[in-house]
Amino acid sequence: MIVAMQDQASDEAIQNVIERMVELGFNVHRTTGTTQTILAGVGTPASFDVNEFKVLTGVHDAYRISSPYKLAGRSFRPEGTTITFPNGVVVGGKEVAIMAGPCSVESREQILLSAQQVAAAGGKFLRGGAFKPRSSPYSFQGMGLEGLKLLREVSDATGLLVITEVMEISQIELMLPYIDCFQVGARNMQNFNLLRELGYVRKPILMKRGIAATIEEVLLSAEYILSGGNYDLMLCERGIRTFETYTRNTMDVSAVPVLKHLTHLPVFADPSHGVGKRNFVPPMALASVAAGADGLLMEMHPNPDKAMSDGAQSLYPQQLEDLIAQLRQLAPIVGRTIA
Repeated sequence: MIVAMQDQASDEAIQNVIERMVELGFNVHRTTGTTQTILAGVGTPASFDVNEFKVLTGVHDAYRISSPYKLAGRSFRPEGTTITFPNGVVVGGKEVAIMAGPCSVESREQILLSAQQVAAAGGKFLRGGAFKPRSSPYSFQGMGLEGLKLLREVSDATGLLVITEVMEISQIELMLPYIDCFQVGARNMQNFNLLRELGYVRKPILMKRGIAATIEEVLLSAEYILSGGNYDLMLCERGIRTFETYTRNTMDVSAVPVLKHLTHLPVFADPSHGVGKRNFVPPMALASVAAGADGLLMEMHPNPDKAMSDGAQSLYPQQLEDLIAQLRQLAPIVGRTIA
């Protein structure tokens, strides 16, 4: 159930509504916009009359939620969610955020050069894997804790934010001191135990769409994180598996406006994994921003031909610089700017 309070409703009126919802067996999630407070009741109370809430003091409207996702739906935050990072970068507003860097941290020299190139091109986040989930057990698996330390070191030196992938619950506490944003990869989109634990963490999360996940499944996975009280969540379209084999995946650009319509959460696009071939990454990045993406997550390596993972889809530094220059021209046409 959603209860929308009147503009400038008193704290006493809001608390009275919350108490009544709790009495009925709801778990109550509160979000406050510029003028209005929204209360989302989640759970399965035996029975309740929504009309009871419509006449309570300070209530503007109350209605049942028909969709299976309660907190991810746009009705929970009609104005949309914005996430403010420690350095002042705001995601989900007018600015389009750029996250870029290598697939994995390989050495101090490689990740420092990557960070310098991302910062010079205009990116705000450095991406790089410390723990690498690979299809083959014999492929490079990442540098682990040492990789996390290097990410933090070079990001502090270049003024970037750190985003890297968490693969299991045991890594959460280890990663917290070194990162600014957790990434949940496509393989873990339905790792519900991990998602539930991340809901208790008070640090932003970017969750990728699974390779065969429907839009509803993406939003239901988001619900696991939101239900824990962590509302600083971003979703990311990264391509889905279809019958087409020419590209690594099929980049579902239509998912961007669909998600923007259904949810209040910021929506990113990852064209690197979406197509898997670097020459097709720039046009898909431009298309994603034109479709309404709040940010882009892309792979860039100082020397992609010698990368230890995902070299074929990693942009050359000059390609990233040229792409961001193109994005600066495109963004104003769709009412955006580049962060």
